[in-house]
Amino acid sequence: MKPKVIAVVGPTASGKTALAIKLAKEKNGEVISADSRLVYKGFDIASAKPDMEEREGIPHHLIDIVEPEFDYSAGNYHDDAKKAIYDILSRGKTPIVAGGTGLYFRILLENYNLPRVEANPELRAELDLREKEDLLEELERLDKITFERVKDANKRRIVRALEVIKVLNRPLSEVELQKEPEFNVEWIMPELHSREELYERINKRVDIMVEKGLIDETKYLLKKHGRIKNFVCTIGYQEILAYLDGECSLEEALDKLKQHSRNYAKRQLTWFRKNPALEISI
Repeated sequence: MKPKVIAVVGPTASGKTALAIKLAKEKNGEVISADSRLVYKGFDIASAKPDMEEREGIPHHLIDIVEPEFDYSAGNYHDDAKKAIYDILSRGKTPIVAGGTGLYFRILLENYNLPRVEANPELRAELDLREKEDLLEELERLDKITFERVKDANKRRIVRALEVIKVLNRPLSEVELQKEPEFNVEWIMPELHSREELYERINKRVDIMVEKGLIDETKYLLKKHGRIKNFVCTIGYQEILAYLDGECSLEEALDKLKQHSRNYAKRQLTWFRKNPALEISI
């Protein structure tokens, strides 16, 4: 029989962390984060990283494992998370993978085999200078299948798709191989009654982030790391940076942060709807 893994998925602010901790207590489990920002040290408030008190004594893996300067890839995540799963299983416990980064779940727990292509910094920098719409036009022309899959994703994923296509000189959809899922996965999503409920939770979370010190955290990270890509491209920091740069008022920055978070939640829901094991009604 395949090893059993529980996957707690959902959009931002939906209650994944609390549900994962509850399940870990019930099933003698440990949590493996599936969030592309929780891996970075110092990205605390903007990423809603659970502190030690919030973790309630439950071990959490793949949190605070690299500095923000490191470009932590989906391939890195696959290798680290798989190692964590088997470590947890070896100790007779239940692995609970929880987060909102859809690609992480796809390569770890579904049947998606990610092509291993080393980053090409020069090509990536060239693509980064172009507008998202321009990148999407080229992607649709080169690989319509991949275009349909990532057209609603953030610019970083679109750049990576084009980077792989150009390095391999063939459509990404032709080299992506399906594989037999390695684990028996129980998919769980926090119950949400409406889209309006989710948006209200997102708006409230932003207000709480400000109360916890989001502005000071942004200033600290800016001083420590400078305007590195992983910092300025993270929702929460990019809006506060615009305020600190005098481009908008604090009220305008927070409105943008709430809007960007809601847009991100929409993209997450679109991604998770592709999983036939999940029924999503909102």
